[in-house]
Amino acid sequence: MNRILAFVIFFGIFLSIYLGMHFYVFVRLGTLFNIKRAWQFYAVAIMLTLLFPLASFVERGFAGSGGRMLYTAASTWFGILFLLFCSVLLYDALHFFVKVKPFFAGIAIVAVVLALSIFAILNARFITVREIEIPMKGLEKEMRVVQLSDLHVGTTLTSGFVEKVVEKTNKLEPDLVLITGDLVDSSGPLIEDSLMPLKNLNAKSFFTTGNHEQYADLDKVIPMIEAAGTKVLRNEVVEYSGLQIVGIDNPGDRFRGGNDIIGKLQIDKKKPSVLMYHPPEGLEQASAAGINLQLSGHTHYGQIIPFNFLVKLFYPRIRGLYELNGTYLYVSTGTGFWGPPMRLGPRSEITLIKLVKA
Repeated sequence: MNRILAFVIFFGIFLSIYLGMHFYVFVRLGTLFNIKRAWQFYAVAIMLTLLFPLASFVERGFAGSGGRMLYTAASTWFGILFLLFCSVLLYDALHFFVKVKPFFAGIAIVAVVLALSIFAILNARFITVREIEIPMKGLEKEMRVVQLSDLHVGTTLTSGFVEKVVEKTNKLEPDLVLITGDLVDSSGPLIEDSLMPLKNLNAKSFFTTGNHEQYADLDKVIPMIEAAGTKVLRNEVVEYSGLQIVGIDNPGDRFRGGNDIIGKLQIDKKKPSVLMYHPPEGLEQASAAGINLQLSGHTHYGQIIPFNFLVKLFYPRIRGLYELNGTYLYVSTGTGFWGPPMRLGPRSEITLIKLVKA
């Protein structure tokens, strides 16, 4: 399936779900609150429905604080809409068994969603540090590796966020920093200065591409990342302090699983190795190639519960540490966020990986 057709199918499905969610939420809430569907009702419904597509168009075409504010407001509404949709759906499933007056049910739904939304917005701004320990044969010395993933620097998260991440990373005193894709976001214009704080990393840093770098145009993104002092690995292997660092591009076809590139690279199975691969796929191929540890991201662990249940249908290895025949896979929940500036359930994370001698 070519990329254009894949994009058309993806966009068609997204648009159908997006419009369907608005229709369902407005119709059901209107019924619960007994709101007359006059022109004002339809005007508000249409305005909120068009808000996110309009904001996305403005932000892509016109850089500026106004566009950023509009996009932030629109993406926040998108997150709130998802929570409203799930809450109304849950009520419709339960109201046959638990009788509550429609008006009070509507009040409860709005109050719960408001509380969850405020918590999710605040939660998204806190970054936790997760520590794991990985044994490796042939390791010359123990190493401290920091994984950053899915920062999505762009419209909502800017240079100030990158400075905060760099500061927290340096405090961990890593020997190596690995960035596993979606460093930038494709929602708006790319600003090179947003990535410049990466120059302040105290350790050598490597990067491999994610899907958002592809959306934003790799020819523009790669020079910006390299200008920020980070080495970009694209389907290649380098050695650093006795450790093989493998970086493989995010696959262009979103419907193709696995990793068909890893077997084509020259990897010394006698030496320890770490693979950076954005989607949490291809563990079987990585194991066959002799990789000791694969680092991935992409899933955000759904970012907003209960979306994680849907994401898990596509990516069974959705969060945390997995092992297959001595090869480990760690899936980060992401250091930043995409779309709605909200995290309900999963926390943003910086991962400290302690590589120890097996």
